[in-house]
Amino acid sequence: MTKRTPSPTYDRPPILGQVVLVLQGGGALGAFQAGVYQAMNERGIEPDWVIGTSIGAINGALITGNPVERRLDRLKDFWTRVTAGRSRESLWSEALGQVFANFSIVAGGVPGFFTPRPLGWQGIRSETGIDCASYYCTDALYQTLSELIDGDVLNSGQPRLTVGAVNVRSGAMRYFDSRTETLGIDHIRASGALPPAFGAVRIDSEPYWDGGIYSNTPIEAVLDDRPRRDSLIFAVQVWQPAGPEPSSIWQVMARQKDIQYASRTVSHLARQRQIHRLRHIIRELSKHLPQDQLERRDVQELTAYGCGTTMHVLHLQAPSIDGENHMKDIDFTSQGVQMRWNAGYADALAAIERRAWLERSDPIEGIVEH
Repeated sequence: MTKRTPSPTYDRPPILGQVVLVLQGGGALGAFQAGVYQAMNERGIEPDWVIGTSIGAINGALITGNPVERRLDRLKDFWTRVTAGRSRESLWSEALGQVFANFSIVAGGVPGFFTPRPLGWQGIRSETGIDCASYYCTDALYQTLSELIDGDVLNSGQPRLTVGAVNVRSGAMRYFDSRTETLGIDHIRASGALPPAFGAVRIDSEPYWDGGIYSNTPIEAVLDDRPRRDSLIFAVQVWQPAGPEPSSIWQVMARQKDIQYASRTVSHLARQRQIHRLRHIIRELSKHLPQDQLERRDVQELTAYGCGTTMHVLHLQAPSIDGENHMKDIDFTSQGVQMRWNAGYADALAAIERRAWLERSDPIEGIVEH
């Protein structure tokens, strides 16, 4: 991972409102998110709220489940543990290439994360129960996170953590939130229980799967939150919403996965911009009402829909890496993890240096994208 080089003379850039870190699901691609946090941490920008899905939930829990001085070390510890063993990786990569390096992960799992489940390979019709109807077991992840996360810090509410998972039976998305309930390791595992690789995780007897199969980009939960607050939102995206036209089945598989897990971020934000613009319009119109009208209860209920909050969304998009394919989310090789971590670190540093959120924006706009 990128060597930490603190800048003691660097002043934290001015920020109006809360800092929110939004993290997609994406397996090994989550190393990019860790690099982003390293840059934030070194520049004194700590999140007030982290909301994540799948690997985003894991990274989020490692951040919010530790005091500030331990967060980066815990992230580095996790990613070191889950990086495929160097000797095995080197053997496969040098002799047969990246495809076979990925195959070794498919066959043997990832240390500290998941291991093959023998019952899962007996046949797809084997009725093992939903908890075990998967190819891999994540008991190792439970142990890893138990060692790296302090439950008391996680549930202190400072910073707040929200993780998304989908109820298997109802198909409804649910966001588990440390502001309103006590979170544990199983909430984090549930958010990352991507079927059929991983079995469902039960919360209060209900089975949950990875929230990414419903919505992999949880930014809408931030923009719908109440009470509304001025915010600087670091929206970290690890999948490619746009890309070149594929020309082979192999490329089609990769492009399909990118589109699926990019999760309509553009359309979500377009809708939210409309809503927040209307809220600002209502606020401005209310200023033209006479005082006696503003004192009426029915008018107060209507004008309550208006607000003056501004949310700056700072987009950080993970780049494509040469040679990656539709299996890039299981690329836990040391080279893949290091390249993505470094990319997140560099991109976030550049964005922080630009300080685009301090530029003048149209006051009627509630959401400003950078």
